[in-house]
Amino acid sequence: MLRFPVRAVAPLLMAVPMAVSAQTSGGAPREALASVTPRPPVVDGIPSEVEWTSAPLLDGFVQREPVQGRAASERTEVRVLYDAQAMYVAAWMYDSRADALVVGETRRDADPTNTDALMLVLDTYRDRQNAFLFATTPAGIEYDGQITKEGAGGGTNQRQSTGSGGGFNVNWDGSWSVATSRDANGWYAEFRIPFSTLRYAGAGPQTWGFNVTRRIRRNNEEVFWSPVARQFDVYRVSSAGQLTGFDAPGRGSATVTPYVLGSARRDYTPTTGPDDTQSADWGVDAKFVSASSLTLDLTYNTDFAQVEVDDQEVNLTRFRLFFPEKRPFFLENAGTFSLGTPREAEFFFSRRIGIQSGQAVPIVGGGRLTGRVGGLTLGVLDIQTDDVPGLVSPQNFAVGRVLKEMSNRTRLGGMFISVVNTDDTGDRNLVYGVDGRLGIGESLTFDGYLTASSTPRVAGDDEVAFATTGAWNSRDWQVNGGYYRIGEGFRADAGFIPRGAHQFRSLRVMRRVRFENLPWFRELRPHISMREHLSLDGFSETRLIHIDSHFEFSNGAFFQLPAFNFTREGLQAPFEIAEGVVLPAGTYDNVDWGFAFNSNLSAPLSVQGRIDVGGFYNGFRYGHNTTLNLRVSDVFVAGLRYAWFDVDVDQGQFTTSLIGIRAAYSFTPRIYLQSLLQYNDQTDTFSGNIRLGWLNTAGTGLFIVYNDLRNTASFAERGLPEGPLDRQFVIKFTKQFGFGR
Repeated sequence: MLRFPVRAVAPLLMAVPMAVSAQTSGGAPREALASVTPRPPVVDGIPSEVEWTSAPLLDGFVQREPVQGRAASERTEVRVLYDAQAMYVAAWMYDSRADALVVGETRRDADPTNTDALMLVLDTYRDRQNAFLFATTPAGIEYDGQITKEGAGGGTNQRQSTGSGGGFNVNWDGSWSVATSRDANGWYAEFRIPFSTLRYAGAGPQTWGFNVTRRIRRNNEEVFWSPVARQFDVYRVSSAGQLTGFDAPGRGSATVTPYVLGSARRDYTPTTGPDDTQSADWGVDAKFVSASSLTLDLTYNTDFAQVEVDDQEVNLTRFRLFFPEKRPFFLENAGTFSLGTPREAEFFFSRRIGIQSGQAVPIVGGGRLTGRVGGLTLGVLDIQTDDVPGLVSPQNFAVGRVLKEMSNRTRLGGMFISVVNTDDTGDRNLVYGVDGRLGIGESLTFDGYLTASSTPRVAGDDEVAFATTGAWNSRDWQVNGGYYRIGEGFRADAGFIPRGAHQFRSLRVMRRVRFENLPWFRELRPHISMREHLSLDGFSETRLIHIDSHFEFSNGAFFQLPAFNFTREGLQAPFEIAEGVVLPAGTYDNVDWGFAFNSNLSAPLSVQGRIDVGGFYNGFRYGHNTTLNLRVSDVFVAGLRYAWFDVDVDQGQFTTSLIGIRAAYSFTPRIYLQSLLQYNDQTDTFSGNIRLGWLNTAGTGLFIVYNDLRNTASFAERGLPEGPLDRQFVIKFTKQFGFGR
């Protein structure tokens, strides 16, 4: 019998209505006005058309960094126009040192963190939690993404790093355009963002959340049109001003995106000799947007040949590593479908669809319906996968989601997830639950969820998982802590729960300290934290007590010191950490020292990494993970990553290493050549991935991909012949056709 531990999350759920009146303190938000234009401006990066003079001026930018509230060191002006088809934004980024602009990489979605940049935030539903982000750099790149829950659950500029729970999804690609130019007075940008790319409540007069931020990288300065407190960032949607004075057209649009693909593959693993296959295929995605802002996405014979490969990692734990979702179909509105604790216990993790034991599983087709109805955010996803004999039966994945966003970062939601073997519907797993967030004032938030599962053919009790967390984030202090528990019988077949049944608790306290008389030094962050995973009966499986200080310099350089870690690993069964090295059951307490660092990452040559030295189980470990970054002008970037660890325990000694070389050459912001070469001696493999992309709109275009996988071990070591294992060459072309508005 299921017994929901309501008392664990009841305070959060009961307190949600209180947040309606718990508004952020401060005066009225800044207001921008958009002006109608009878003739659309030419988007060429030179905003000289007379139409721009009719639009009200947005200026008065203030710093978030380095000095909160101080006037920007350089002048920025922004104007907004619109017509029946699109919104247009022009920006003048004046700079007294235009020769010192950090231009960055010329490639779509290249990370703008360490370059000069301009970013637009559009909260089209005015819910103060979710938004679209459009950005560019002096190189004229298109950089876009979706902000969910004000970025909670994800890291700045990470590529959906925490699965569907990530707070910023840079892999979302919209249909829009931007152009930039430079001269002796600074740089300039013009954006054209079609209304068909955005999602909003309906036709007619609009009031959207709106903010603009500029990065002046040589000063490591970030300025905002609508001020944002120093402890937050561009994802702080609730601090945005508002954009008014314009009408948006009715929706009712459709896009169809077919693809054709040809591939040749040689598999070297069959004992009878290499197996050569050639194939041609096709598929299609379609998107329909209704006048009521609901969006229906359909996919048939889905293929992801153009998706970049994963960065490999050295794994010295007994648990699976997390790899983020990168496939385009699953990324739009991915945050809507998040439930659980990011990276630790995600109850819907889309990488479980179409991937089994590292092998691709054909996706027959499916659809997704998302949008707003009656003030509620709705999401429905249904995907059917094919069978792979000897690996997995055909499965249907279905998700239903409803959310209500309220004032001051508060939300309440419910979710249902099912995985059904379509050859035998009695073989199924169901998960259902509720979750919520309560915001109080500027700095305090509480989160929680309560879920249960049902797996008819698997006997078990305690099919419940729940969590409650709290966080205080002010200018000077950051305090957060939480607890979650995964029951013995709880299963989420469409989720990511690497540890299975367990409980977790954490607490972290950090102080931010600034020194006004040290202009070369940005911030000191002493902190202490504790994280512990326990079995349900209280056995400590993994514990970390971390004592550290972060030193951040004005140019962005960083190091940590002393970074002492008091660790515990509890083994209830023997663990083979490396081939022939088996650690016995027991509890292992140790002390180690870690040192993380990076130089100025905006420089043409930079380095970043981490060194770890200290006790490890019943022995000793030392090693590092270091990356050397190179940027040659704005067209060529490269990185050399080397991770190496030497482990010496009572049961044996071993070393493990991982080498990765990443390079990209951008012919234009939409034409690029990328490569990723990786050698991993933990798996004795060498892999290569080379991609040529010639992009059109919304991530469509021509893709040419070559993959190579080689075994570097002898047959006696791995049971596989030394040499090539698999080679594949793929050409894929995809194009988007639009209909309606």
